[in-house]
Amino acid sequence: MKRIAKPAGAYNIVVEEVETPAIAPTEILIRAECSLISRGSEIWRRYVREEAIDHRSMGYSLVGRVAEVGAEVEEFKTGDLVAALAPHAEYVAVEVGASQHKPAAVRLPAGLSPEAGTFWPLGTSSVLWMWETEAGPDDVMVIQGQGLVGSGCMQAAKAQGAGRVIGIDALPLRCELARELGIDEVIDASAGDPVAQVLELTDGRGADIVVEAVGGRAGAQAFAEAQDMLKRGGLLQVLGLYENEPLPLYSEKIMGKRLIGSYLDASRRPEGSARTLELLATNQIQFAKMITHRFPYTEAAAAFDLLYNRLGETMAVLLVWDN
Repeated sequence: MKRIAKPAGAYNIVVEEVETPAIAPTEILIRAECSLISRGSEIWRRYVREEAIDHRSMGYSLVGRVAEVGAEVEEFKTGDLVAALAPHAEYVAVEVGASQHKPAAVRLPAGLSPEAGTFWPLGTSSVLWMWETEAGPDDVMVIQGQGLVGSGCMQAAKAQGAGRVIGIDALPLRCELARELGIDEVIDASAGDPVAQVLELTDGRGADIVVEAVGGRAGAQAFAEAQDMLKRGGLLQVLGLYENEPLPLYSEKIMGKRLIGSYLDASRRPEGSARTLELLATNQIQFAKMITHRFPYTEAAAAFDLLYNRLGETMAVLLVWDN
């Protein structure tokens, strides 16, 4: 079978031939149809690194058909269309009986496309993150960044009943998509001071909740701005990663405000997973509209290069395995 690997050397993505894995009694074997590349962890923690990366860390979300079922597995059968926490590979063995992450695989609802199903892990995290904010109909929420994480959180917040959701991004593609997906307001950060615009939209009060979902090179600036656009008593939730520099936390700005990291209550993951599948099946979260590029797995190197070098042209990038 084929799988994606990252040997020693930065930006080094290859397709390698390996044996199809044998499964344990509590595992299922999945034949892949498509898999989603993470622009966060797979780029900044894998692709740009000089050292070789364990193949199990290359990829996190895959959809395919169950090809084989372990002797002790009862909840899946051969032929089921499933989404799984799994790397980019033609076949993957997934532990479903004693997995550290529950659930590690789910059967997709009837009518849900394999492509949309690849967003099940991200959707579950988005739902759980928004539950942590406890956003309700009286709240104004600002989400900095409308990439995959920010857009997922925006849609989950709207489905949760957040009163008003304002998105911020500097890339036209993301701003336009946010409008298409139903955000209440979009601020183009390239056209002016986003703090001033948030204060104007909230009549000087600031936001009840600010979700920092920028990360990367712009993450430190976004974190600083978040503290200025948050009202007293408000909540700042930090989801961004990979800034490669300390985040500027100012005591005089954060005083009287609440700050949390990307905490998830793992005990609620099964509940969040079920809610995500419901939202996907009813189009309350429209992740499929976020797909901008599809590559056959044989062109994985080009897919990673696109994500790294041409950010303004991309949202979600899929590898296609089903021939």
